[in-house]
Amino acid sequence: MTSMSASTPPRARHALVFGASGAIGAALLARLLEAGWTVDALSRTPRADGPQLRWHTGAFDAMPGTLPAQVDAIFSCGPLDQFSLWYPSATSACPRIVAFGSTSDATKQAASDPGERELAMRLRTSGERVFAAAQARGAAATLLRPTLVYGSGRDRNLSLIVALARRSGVFVLPADARGQRQPVHVDDLAAAAQAAVDAPAAYGQAFALPGGETLDYRTMVARTLACLQPAPRLLVLPGVLFDAALWAAHRAGRLQGLPPGAVTRMREDLVFDAGPAQAAFGYAPRAFRPAPSMFGIG
Repeated sequence: MTSMSASTPPRARHALVFGASGAIGAALLARLLEAGWTVDALSRTPRADGPQLRWHTGAFDAMPGTLPAQVDAIFSCGPLDQFSLWYPSATSACPRIVAFGSTSDATKQAASDPGERELAMRLRTSGERVFAAAQARGAAATLLRPTLVYGSGRDRNLSLIVALARRSGVFVLPADARGQRQPVHVDDLAAAAQAAVDAPAAYGQAFALPGGETLDYRTMVARTLACLQPAPRLLVLPGVLFDAALWAAHRAGRLQGLPPGAVTRMREDLVFDAGPAQAAFGYAPRAFRPAPSMFGIG
């Protein structure tokens, strides 16, 4: 009589995802589940569980006691500063940490606005805290630093421009708004996190994650507006006229939510090298081809 033993199916890897209901987190969550991971995810509001998915309601300052004792990877897709304060004393054991920060840690370091300089310092300090905690816990951490994020309709960059332009039918730029940009799609960031978790070359490293195309600010805005129906008009004004239009728009309350220093940075090159991320884990972001759905339209 011949005996046959059934092979044991491989164990599904287990992830803990913070910021899973946010723009990057939602895209990463979909990728992990599709790849067969079991996921515990955290949200401030109750959400329904799904196959291989368990939601926990809470926040870093009110962490639920139901988090798993051990996971294969922790992904932080929310505020880096809050994660960096929670992680050193986390009760969930984990060998691999992938956390999102921002290239604002460099671009806003010398900003004229004190709040933006403080943000840059907070991001840098938070990243250092995560690396130090990972080393102390015997884990390997990777920090991913995106540039200008788009694609979910929830960003405060291009989606804000789209909202302002649709409201008035026009968007005004200064003639010298020629600073270089590299907009990056949220799904490319999710793919980067998924790839980095399995890349030894990413252990203990921080990577800038720019988009796959470098273009000037005016071209980026023009291409964004052109994808809308009807397309708002892009009006380019000399500096003096633009300053007057900006003052009038502020007085009328039409620029609520515009980040401090945003106009100044239109003229600045904010460009980063994707080479290290490409070499470490095959990062290959798409060119900038906007569509209305990327800004929550349709």
